[in-house]
Amino acid sequence: QAQLVESGGGLVEPGGSPNLSCAASGFLFGPFTMSWHRQPPGTARELVASINPDGDQPNYVDYAKGRFTIARDNTKNILYLRTDDLKPEDTGVYYCRCPFKAMWGQGTQVTVSS
Repeated sequence: QAQLVESGGGLVEPGGSPNLSCAASGFLFGPFTMSWHRQPPGTARELVASINPDGDQPNYVDYAKGRFTIARDNTKNILYLRTDDLKPEDTGVYYCRCPFKAMWGQGTQVTVSS
């Protein structure tokens, strides 16, 4: 069964830099664009970044530029989201997605609080 499983979230202090991972299983995600999204409390899910199959063309929404880095390892079937200098407003559930397959992971909670 194809699935996406995120990990790496948790409670971090402001300024923290957790690294998130998304492991794909049951299919090879190399041919597909992949993306990270997040859902802050009480708001709609929003795009953070996407990356092309080769991994050399990342795209970021404005708030993510300079503080988030999306990357992928097609040999391991893993998508990454490296973060830097997180703020309380970055709190939310972070999801990875394979848009072509309309597939979402279950999400990993990131809470930024002192």
